[in-house]
Amino acid sequence: MAQVVLVDQTKEIDTSLLHAAAVSLDTQVKQDLSVHWTGISASVSSAPSVSAITPGAWVVFLVKTLPPGEGGFHLDRHNQPYAKVIASSNDDSWTIDASHEIIEMLVDPNGNRMQASQAIKISGNDVEDADGVFKYLVEACDPCEANEYAYDIGGIAVSDFITPHYYDSSATPGTLYSFKGNIKRPRQLLPGGYISYVQPDGQWNQILWVDPKEPPQYNNPKIADGVRSLRFEIHQAMGPQLDEAKHHQRRKRNGLPKAASARITTYREVRNDENREKRLHDWYGLK
Repeated sequence: MAQVVLVDQTKEIDTSLLHAAAVSLDTQVKQDLSVHWTGISASVSSAPSVSAITPGAWVVFLVKTLPPGEGGFHLDRHNQPYAKVIASSNDDSWTIDASHEIIEMLVDPNGNRMQASQAIKISGNDVEDADGVFKYLVEACDPCEANEYAYDIGGIAVSDFITPHYYDSSATPGTLYSFKGNIKRPRQLLPGGYISYVQPDGQWNQILWVDPKEPPQYNNPKIADGVRSLRFEIHQAMGPQLDEAKHHQRRKRNGLPKAASARITTYREVRNDENREKRLHDWYGLK
């Protein structure tokens, strides 16, 4: 079983929120993700510092700032995955980014998982199927990563994610293409998301929908042969553009689903209460 650990390096995140986030993310992995992506077995917890991390754990570092392209997925020298997520004490929506990175690490620990499926193209303000076959880099949250598609678990906002049916040849009634049903058909790209693939000629391409008010755009990242992690190289090559897409959705409370926004507000009220420890335990059902 993989052990995923949240570590707050900002030293500003409320410890009760950090613990509550780990509890909700653990629930998401065990009850939501593993149902659709078979073979995943993992737990999520939090640790007060790097020195408290169990050897071999997959760490999600919460940090104040990052250089362009340095967020998200990484591999250490032993090919063990870890992630970096920008977090702030005045905005709890960092939990969506943490959920995103945890899901993608578990679905594809090395960042090299590919899936062949029908080709796609930009058509006006949408993406539709095209002739041919592409090989897609499996990034389980990217097509539906915008905050508005998040959902809540125990008052914590978490990311929607695609299911393996996302790569089906055609749509069928009653099939889930993302866990919360935001994606309605195979290979659909939602505003704020992106999808990366290899064309038959070997050229990497990416469709990125930075601004929901504008049409999606093509990008051509240059990826060398034989790299350790395709996902890491994509993020490095497209860092500024991907960061710009995040800028349009991050730190916008009105981008959260109404239920999650309301429950986070309630969490803040509970957190600031003089009897917060008891009330937090009652709120989250913690022992």
